[in-house]
This record gives sequence, C-alpha cells and structure tokens, in this order.
Amino acid sequence: MPPSHSVPHDAVAGQNGRVRVVIEDVSPSVDGGRFPAKRVVGDLVIVEADVFADGHDAIGAVVLHRPADRDHWSEVAMKPLVNDRWSGQFSVDALGRHCFTVAAWIDRFATWRSGLRKRVTAGQEVAAELLIGGDLIHEAAVAAAGFDAQRLDELERRLRDSSNGPAALALAEDEDLARLMFRYAPRRFAATYAPELGLTADRPKAGFSAWYEMFPRSAAPERRHGTLKDVVARLPYVASMGFDVLYLPPIHPIGRSYRKGRNNAVEAGPDDPGSPWGIGGPEGGHTAIHPQLGTLEDFRDLVAAAQRHGIELAMDVAFQASPDHPWVREHPEWFRKRPDGTIQYAENPPKKYQDIYPFDFECEAWESLWHELKAVFLHWIDQGVRIFRVDNPHTKPFSFWQWVIAEIHRDHPETIFLAEAFTRPRIMERLAKIGFTQSYTYFAWRDTKHELTTYLTELTRSELREYFRPNLWPNTPDILPESLQAGGRPAFMARLVLAATLSGNYGIYGPPFEHGWSAPREPGSEEYLNSEKYEIHVHDVERPDSLRHFIARVNQIRRTTPSIAHAAALEFHPVDNEQLICYSRASPDRSDVLLVVVNLDPWHVQSGWVDFAVERLDLPSNRPYQMHDLLSDARYLWHGNRNYVELNPQVAPAHLFRLRRRARSERDFEYYL
Repeated sequence: MPPSHSVPHDAVAGQNGRVRVVIEDVSPSVDGGRFPAKRVVGDLVIVEADVFADGHDAIGAVVLHRPADRDHWSEVAMKPLVNDRWSGQFSVDALGRHCFTVAAWIDRFATWRSGLRKRVTAGQEVAAELLIGGDLIHEAAVAAAGFDAQRLDELERRLRDSSNGPAALALAEDEDLARLMFRYAPRRFAATYAPELGLTADRPKAGFSAWYEMFPRSAAPERRHGTLKDVVARLPYVASMGFDVLYLPPIHPIGRSYRKGRNNAVEAGPDDPGSPWGIGGPEGGHTAIHPQLGTLEDFRDLVAAAQRHGIELAMDVAFQASPDHPWVREHPEWFRKRPDGTIQYAENPPKKYQDIYPFDFECEAWESLWHELKAVFLHWIDQGVRIFRVDNPHTKPFSFWQWVIAEIHRDHPETIFLAEAFTRPRIMERLAKIGFTQSYTYFAWRDTKHELTTYLTELTRSELREYFRPNLWPNTPDILPESLQAGGRPAFMARLVLAATLSGNYGIYGPPFEHGWSAPREPGSEEYLNSEKYEIHVHDVERPDSLRHFIARVNQIRRTTPSIAHAAALEFHPVDNEQLICYSRASPDRSDVLLVVVNLDPWHVQSGWVDFAVERLDLPSNRPYQMHDLLSDARYLWHGNRNYVELNPQVAPAHLFRLRRRARSERDFEYYL
C-alpha cells in the first residue's frame, strides 16, 4: 500500500496545523485547572510556563488575565528565564474569581532583528533585510492608531532609507520600536493554553489574621451564665492582645435530650449547660440565639462593638441537630432512620453521641436540605458576619460545600470560610480546593524540628501553597496536645511563637491558653479536665501569671513585620542542635526579613550554631552586623554565616530578629531597626 499522507483533521479545518509554539506546565495550576488557585487582593500573581517551538525563531509570550465576570482580557508580557521557562506577573485588584492563561507565537520581528544583527556583525549586505523589516513595521502601523501609528510610519521610513547596516541595526534595536511592534504586530498562528486557569482573590484577612476563641457563656466576671453583653465587655481585653478575629463556638439553643454532663458524662446534672454543639431546642435552631446569651439585637451590638475595636466576629457553623431541634419535628426526612424507626444519632465507635443527630445528605429531600443550610449562612451574613468556622466539614459531601460556598461568594465574595477538618490529608486538601478559604492543620501534633520542618515545607513549598491556606492552632477546646500538658509555661510561649510566625493565619483558644491550662481529663487524653465544652468557667483575665502581655508583644511584631504575611517565603536554616529550630520569613523583594530561633526544649537551656546565608541578603561578610531581638529588645553582633545562639526557656524560648534593608547608595545597604 502507498504511504499515508493524511494530516490531522483540525489542521485541515483551520489554522491549527500552522501553530508551531508549544505551551506546557503553566503555573499556578491546581489539578490541571480543575480548581482555582488562591491569592488575596493586592497580590502579584507570578505565572510561569514552558514555552518553545521548533527551529530557532524568536518567541513572544503574554499572560492574559481578566476578572471572571468580564469578557475583555488584559495582557502582560512574559520574559524568558532558563531552559524554555517563561515568567510574567499581574496584580489582582478585585475580589472574586479571575481567569488567566498564556498565549505565545513566533515573533517575526524579533526573529528578523536577530538575523539582521548577525548579518551586520558579519559584514554582509542587508538591503533585502531592510525591505523585509520595513514590511513588518508597516503591518504593525496599519493595526495601530493615533500617535503610535505615526511613530511606526516614521520608523518604517527611516529604516527603508538607512544607508548602511550599523545605522539600520541601531534603529531596529530601538526600545520604542520594540515596544510598539510587540503591541501591534500581527500574532499569526498564536497558541493559547487551554483550559483557562482560575484564581480566587480573597480579601487580605484571608491570608493574614490572628484568631481568639472564647466561650461566651464563660465571659461573665462572676459565677453565672455569661451573655453577649459580657463578651462586649471582654473585647478590650481581646483587642489588647492584638487579635483581629474573635471566634465564638455555637451560640444557639442547646437541646435537653441526652445532654452531656461535666467531662462528657453520659448523664447531665440539673444545672449542667450541655455542649454548645448539641444545637437546637424549643427556642429554635441554627438561626436562633441561646436565650441566656441574649437577643438578636444583642448580637448585632456585639458585631458593631467588635468592629470598633478592630475585630471581626467569626461564627461557628455546625451542621448537626440535637433531638430537640425544630427540624427534627418539621423535617424528619432530613435524618437517617434506624430499623426501629428512630433517628440515627452520631457514632464513632466506641463513642456514641446521643445528643447529636447528623443530617442525611443522601435523603430524597437533599435539595431542600441544601437550601435550608445555605439560608443559615445568609441569616448570619444579614447580621453582619463575614467569617465562618465550619465544624467537621469532612463529614458532609464535597459537592454540598462546593455549591454552597460558590453560592455565598457570588453575592458576598468577602466571606471567609475556615475548615475545621482534622482528618486524612487528601480530604483536607479537597475541601481547600473546592472553596474553603483557610484550613486547620496538623500543627498541634508536630513537635520536633524534623516534624515541623517537613510539614511546613510541604505546606509552603509544594503545590499546596497555591490553594491550602494553613491556620495554625496550638490548642483548641478539643485538643490539649501532649507538648502543652508537660512543658509548662515555656511550652506555651514556644508554641505561640511557632504558630504566630510560621503562618500568616493562627489562633488560640483562650483564656485557657494564656492561663496555661494543662490538665488532661485522664492520662493519655487530649481532652481538657473540666472542659468548657460541658461547663461554665469564670476567668480572671487580670491574673498576674497570664501570658497576655507576651501574646500582645508577639502579635505586635506580626503586625509591624510585613514579611510574615508572605507564607511562600518561609525558609528553614540549619542549626547544629536538634532542640533548636531556625527559619526566616522574607518579603518578596527580601527588603524585610524576620529570622526566628525557637528552643523546642521547655526544660533546658539549649545552644547551637546557626547557618544563615548573609550573601543572599546583601549583608556584609567581612564585618559585623547587628541583630535586634524584637522580643527582648536585646542586640547582638553577628559576623558571617555562622553564629552562636543560646536560649533559656525559663526566660524566653525564642529570638525574633528583624532585618530591614535601607539603600544609602546603589551598592550600600544597612541592616537596621
């Protein structure tokens, strides 16, 4: 049989057969573009791609970007890096979804200019080349208008009139001509990367926030059930420590049936308040407020008062119901039935949670359930809430979260969702991909230098950094880690510094954190003894042994150190002692650097030598430079890359050195505070 001469159908049908440029491995890209990457408004988005073609022709490439609700593309030129890798960047200046892609083409003008340069250098005749160049410029002039068209016409004439090669080359390499040709020259047979990639731009607090969690029923200054007005009175205290998000566990009515008692006892006493997560009673459900806490008007007053203190209120959303929830009576079809006809309560064998009914997301009435749960978010948004901490989202369908978050963000793109999912990595990652703004992490269980270094490197250096925003918590009402049970005050201080400086987002559960609560319910348990989940406490926020002033200092350092907001700039540095961990956070231009050294041993003085590459920061290698510890205000003289540190955990378990670069001349930099 004769050889086949067929060509691909799409090459015959259109111009694809003449497209020579290849675009591959575009970043940022999450799962090949199935999900959007995450940034905050004001960020520079750095787009990279492999761009190449056959032969030796020059290539032009641009990043195309636009808000998702607009049709018009903006473009920025890309520049070659190494090995056919190209880079371009654009800033996001609007909330919501954005689209971007990469387009590239054979740049005939740049190819011509390169050939002209070689011929002139070799002393060859270039008359024909000047005619070709004139034609290229003419094509661009036809596409231009106004002054740009006039300028191109002038440059075309001058090129055609050039009497010698060097003069023509000087004209061809004119920067103004290159700019105009890149803008107006036809881009024949351009390749465009498909599919378009997505990006979600959140407000700045999505990437930089400090959370404080407290139980409002424990906010009273004396032994009684606290109220939302007591929380208002507590706001100056929270603000004084530098927190900008106040997170409240559920504030709804609590069921009476199967209510849990102190320390999670199966039977409650007559005065036990029950768990706030046993949501719903005769007074209402997820849109109601516990009557002992106050009224909806009190809640609005709290939201307004918090704003006056520079604090946003975060609501807990736990989609589950107590047996007394109105939905159990009004919508029994939303719950799973047992063989005897009773509703199935929550279980995690051998644990039983008779006080909680999970929703059946596989029920026939799933659509009405979805819309009712969406209405819960909208209700609290109407009251001024824009931050939600979602309880156990990994026990509800991914499809529901993807739908409801998109629905909320359509009209309220400023809304922040924090996923409280301590589960398997792939599940946590999926929740982040489908829309959750921030995510709880395994930080509470990462204690050693190796564990912390490995885990934080994964969060900030792998693809995770494009969509998974970590929110680090050293403790929660459910988690009292072993490190805090045994390490005393130094452990609390060290864990605070780690949480506050390793990530842009972190939080603590207080006042138990600043008061050093460390007693577990029983040996080997991470549950607090006499947990606030099941009883009311009175907290003396003025007690002299509180860590409140230390916390305030750390948060002040965070607020005045721009480099902490850039999680991708985290870098670990070697220390010859496994009990000391050292890392730095740098602003994008490395003009602002925070170098942190933490003693992970809460009982003993630890010392070692830190390796810190001074040449990367333009620090002097031949003379001493000053290091200023922002925690203690002490100053140290360091020299070169290798320097000695010593930390006594009973005094201060960490150094926070800040370096800022000030240019006195083009080559002279001073590191100072």
